[in-house]
Amino acid sequence: MEATNSSQNIQPLLQQQQQQQPSPPSPSSNTIKTPHKLALIPLVFLIYFEVAGGPYGEEAAVGAAGPLFAILGFLIFPFIWSIPEALVTAELATTFPGNGGFVIWAHQAFGPFWGSLMGSWKFFSGVINLASYPVLCIDYLKLVFPIFSTGLPRYLAIFVSTLVLSFLNYTGLTIVGYTAVTLGVVSLLPFIVMTLVAIPKIEPSRWISLGQEGVEKDWTLFFNTLFWNLNFWDNASTLAGEVEQPQKTFPKALFSAGLLTCLAYLIPLLAAIGAIPLDQEDWIDGYFADAAEIIAGKWLKVWIEIGAVLSVIGLYEAQLSSCAYQLLGMANLGFLPQFFGVRSTWFNTPWVGILLSTLITLAVAYMSFVDIISSVNFMYSLGMLLEFASFLWLRRKLPTVKRPFVVPMGLPWLVVMCSIPSGFLLYVMAVATKTVYLVAALLTFAGIAWYFLMNFCKSKMWLEFNNAGEKLEDQDLE
Repeated sequence: MEATNSSQNIQPLLQQQQQQQPSPPSPSSNTIKTPHKLALIPLVFLIYFEVAGGPYGEEAAVGAAGPLFAILGFLIFPFIWSIPEALVTAELATTFPGNGGFVIWAHQAFGPFWGSLMGSWKFFSGVINLASYPVLCIDYLKLVFPIFSTGLPRYLAIFVSTLVLSFLNYTGLTIVGYTAVTLGVVSLLPFIVMTLVAIPKIEPSRWISLGQEGVEKDWTLFFNTLFWNLNFWDNASTLAGEVEQPQKTFPKALFSAGLLTCLAYLIPLLAAIGAIPLDQEDWIDGYFADAAEIIAGKWLKVWIEIGAVLSVIGLYEAQLSSCAYQLLGMANLGFLPQFFGVRSTWFNTPWVGILLSTLITLAVAYMSFVDIISSVNFMYSLGMLLEFASFLWLRRKLPTVKRPFVVPMGLPWLVVMCSIPSGFLLYVMAVATKTVYLVAALLTFAGIAWYFLMNFCKSKMWLEFNNAGEKLEDQDLE
């Protein structure tokens, strides 16, 4: 069947599939509650926490490249990277609104192998990224409680915080969404106060400093920090099946979250740099708490540290939701056995996805923070290159499919729009360490092996699979 005809059948099947809920094999499945759909405001803050969660974690950009480049980075990079990614997400998430998100997009563009590989790359980048949040949380807590700096207390704190945060996600996406709203507002309040107190102390000349003499610039750390703080705009697409009117809600949510994210990064950065004499080597993760003490006193330092913990909770919940619902979406599409799509009886949440994501997170949570974000960035770059390619090919393959939101450009200009961030993705991958290359190669091999293993299990009927993905494929071949 030609693309103009097959495209008419794709969206109804996806919409039907996103509403389908795998039933547990027990009689109690009849008691599963109908999930409440996510509204606009909770989705805005879930996207915000998928991407940022506040200025926590941006401090290393100043230490790596100096004040001017840090400010320019957080001012310019959203136009180079964040806006193109958000536009691509808005168009594809509203065109194919299912819990599989980017898995659906790659599948529709290039077939099931690439859909499965996209799922592997994105899932691994998500769960490794998930491991960074308890580490970041403990890095802030150790400033108040030095006992968490090293050794067994630190490991136990990471372990316990990971389990507690995962249980909160189990209680339901609606609760997680409104929790994100509360956490977002509360965690930003101390930065608003810090900015207001800092205004009389600001010397604009400090903003244009290139850094201190004798401090070598670390461009790899600089770009990794920018990338880590401003990516993952597409992660919320895996929640599309849980969103109220996703075709209308997603573009509004992405725009609002983008504006909130940029302001939350730039304003505190300008305030802290402008109000404090530069000591570049002090600008490491967690320095905003020390800056707050210099600007206003010990009380604001403690408040920012509390805000950091609350922000990490929001980051963790949003990322875990994305990972868990991605697995649910992949199960609904037949990439994973139906077991991965089982929802809990009490809260209607994908408990298998939550449990698996938590276990992998615990396994990698004891890597260093720098190694974590470097591995995340590399795996995410692989997925994003495939995502941009899928976006462009779907414009060509399915030109007449109904797109509730359309990036207002023709195909040649879309190629230009995607080429700029793709060049940056290639740079991020080129400067990775040998350890990151090894991790990426092993995880990619695991994703490919998993695809063929699942196909073998289907052929032998050893496991039960949903056939929605096969239906989509057949429609394109008719």
